[in-house]
Order: sequence, then C-alpha cells, then structure tokens
Amino acid sequence: MGDPLNLDEQIFQYCAGIDDLLKDSATREELKKRIVDSLFVSYGARNKDAVTLSKRSLLPSSGKMNAPIYYDNRKASVDIATYLNGCMTRYLDYNDTYLSKEALHPSDNVPPLLSYGYHSDVNGLQVLKALAAAYQVVGAFSDSFSIRDKGWDHVTYISISSAVGLGVLNNFDKSKFINTLNLAINNNISLRQTRAGELSMWKGCTAANATRNSVFASMLASEGFTGPSPIFEGEMGFFKQVTGNISIDLGKNRIVRTMIKNFPVEYHAMSAVESALAIRDQLNGEEIKSVKVETFSVAHKIIVKDPEKLRPKTKETADHSLPYIIAYTLLYGEPGISSFEPSYLNDPSILRVIDSMKLEVTREYDSMYPEYLPVKIIVRTRNSEYEKEVTVPKGHFRNPYDWKDLENKGHRLINDPDKVKRIIETGKKFEGISTRELLETVNFP
Repeated sequence: MGDPLNLDEQIFQYCAGIDDLLKDSATREELKKRIVDSLFVSYGARNKDAVTLSKRSLLPSSGKMNAPIYYDNRKASVDIATYLNGCMTRYLDYNDTYLSKEALHPSDNVPPLLSYGYHSDVNGLQVLKALAAAYQVVGAFSDSFSIRDKGWDHVTYISISSAVGLGVLNNFDKSKFINTLNLAINNNISLRQTRAGELSMWKGCTAANATRNSVFASMLASEGFTGPSPIFEGEMGFFKQVTGNISIDLGKNRIVRTMIKNFPVEYHAMSAVESALAIRDQLNGEEIKSVKVETFSVAHKIIVKDPEKLRPKTKETADHSLPYIIAYTLLYGEPGISSFEPSYLNDPSILRVIDSMKLEVTREYDSMYPEYLPVKIIVRTRNSEYEKEVTVPKGHFRNPYDWKDLENKGHRLINDPDKVKRIIETGKKFEGISTRELLETVNFP
C-alpha cells in the first residue's frame, strides 16, 4: 500500500469525478441561481465608490486574454476583469453565504470562472462543473477549521477554491492543476484585519483580489510554470503556517446548504432583520425605550464586539454592525443598498436606539448555530413590550429561494424588468449555452 496522497492530490482526484455531483438536477439549479444572484447584486454595486475608484485605477486594460466588465461596454485583461467583476459581486454584502466553522461567500468564485470562461469560450456546463468543485472545496475547508480565530481572513479559502475551479475549467492535467494551487495559495494568505475595527473599502474587494491572483496563477500554470510544493504539507506550507494539520471531507453536498441573502447585510444579521421588521409592524409609531437582543457567539464576534459597531462611520462597518442594522430596521423598515448612507450613519434616532440596546449571547443559541440562525429581539416602549424570535430566515437552506424569489430580488436591484427577465431566462438554461452568451446578456443595453 502506497503513501497517503497529499491534500492537493486528493482535491485533484475529487474534481476528476465532479460530473457525478451535477447529475443531480437540484444541485445544478442551485448553482445557476447563485450565478444569477451574483449578477444581480453586481448591478447594484456597479457605481459604488470602491468599484468606481478601481475602474479609474485599472482601466483601460488589455492583455493576451480579455473578458468583459459587468454592465460596462469595456473589456479588460482576464485578471483585471475578474477583480472588477468580483468587487461588484461582493461589495454590497448581498451575495450568497455558507456558514460553518468559517463563514464565507462561495459565489466569490463566480467572477473568475465567468471571466476566464468567456475568453476560453467554454460552455455553461463546464463552468457549472468548475463552480461545483470550487463550492465543494471551499465548503469543506469551512467545515474543517476556523482560520479567523488565528487572525487569517476567510478569503484565504477563496484563494484555494478559485484555483480549484480554474483548474477544472481548463481541464488541467494533474501537474498544471496542482501548480495552479501552489501559485494561487503561497502568496495569498489574507489578514483578518480586513474585518476588524472600522472597516474599509477593502472588505468588499479582498475576495476579488484573491480570485484575480488565482487567475494569474492559472495563466502561468497553463504554460508549465511551477510553484512551491507541497503547498499544504510542506515544511513551511499551509498547515504549518495557517491551520495546523487538518483534513477535509469532500463527501457531502455543500452546494445545497449555501444560502442566498434576502437583505444586503452580513449574513449573521439576517434573522435579526426579519425579527425587527415583525416588531416594527406592531409598534405603530411608539417611541422605543429599550431593545434587548439575544444572539450567538459567532454573530457577536463578527458583527457586535468591536466598539466601532456602535458608531459605524463607513458603509462597510454599518452592514457588519448588528446594533446599527437592528436600529435602522426598527425605525425605517427593510434595509436596502441605500441604507448605509452618511445621513443614516449620523441619524440621531438610530444612535439613540443603538444606545438603548443590550446584546447578549445565549448557550441555547450557540448550540443551534450553524444549523440555524437564531435571534430574539425584545423591544420595550412606554406602555408595551414586543418580542420576536427568528431561527430560519428566508434564503436559508431550510427556507430556500426559488426562481421567483430570485426574480423579485433582481427587481429590487435592477429597475429594468426586461433585463431581469433576460438574465433569469439565460441563467436557467446556462448548461446548454456558452459563457459568452450569458455575459452578452448581462451587458446587453
């Protein structure tokens, strides 16, 4: 019996059989929904400051390989197109989520595959295979170990999964596949400072940069360029420096456990929005005297504990602030992409509600996460008390989006019913068309 395979070899072997996963029609449908969802949320971010500044910095751009920029009449080199499309996908904090030991956004893998797939003129089925591999690998790492607790950002796992997806997309042999991983991972270990304290524009763009680097790695590997190996088990490799010795289980279907966001807020706040909306409907304009919130440890760590969350000064901090999100929703209703403007961040009414708020972690809710997303909000007014608990928000894998839900989300983001309809219809048949046809639909006036 031979020596056990290194992790990069295990991943390569798993990806060689990825077709079997896509035989399940439900899995294919979920992947197509997530592609369409990522395109919808990108539209909402197309003119946001981080995207505009990035375009100003990086365009014009052209190279040996080029791809279109979403909702733009320009193309750029595939790596720059990946970065710009990735910024749009992620910037609103509105794309899909996977919750486990590490919480992350699997559809960050969509832009590199669509951009590279456009240049290569591959069919949609090949993109779906590559995306399935990326989702499965990133979910397996998420299930295995929380790197945020060691000061690394979850985007580090996106570096791995996007490289895997590109290896599958290009039908790389074992050597090129493994060297894509080597080159993509070695220089792309991301610091958690991205999501600590007052958050900057980089919060919404760091995943885009990780996937840009994976595209760069795959371009080099495609010509036979080699990278540091073994990247996981090596003397100074990923296990030694980042996670310790871990193993990943690629056996279960993680795609159907990813979740589409119903609101543009950090996912651990999704139940809180629904709870606050239900209470708002009962308040009838009564003045709020105090708010009590019961939540779980992971939510507290990510969207409560930093003092900046009580007085967010940036959009990036506000959509990661549970106190702000609850206060906004109680006073103004459903949060949208304009809910984090300076006029709201400085709103005395919102700040008063935040100051009245007490947030605590409960053992019960810790025991329920990540299978459920529990929160309880209790609001007291002068004469009444209102309470609402939500454990499974809309879009959660236990309460999933259907195509009609996704269409409705598209309409909230795109004020063009025909464009929404075209993207939905093209996305539904993606396995039977080319990547170019999908992106031409996106950029059709």
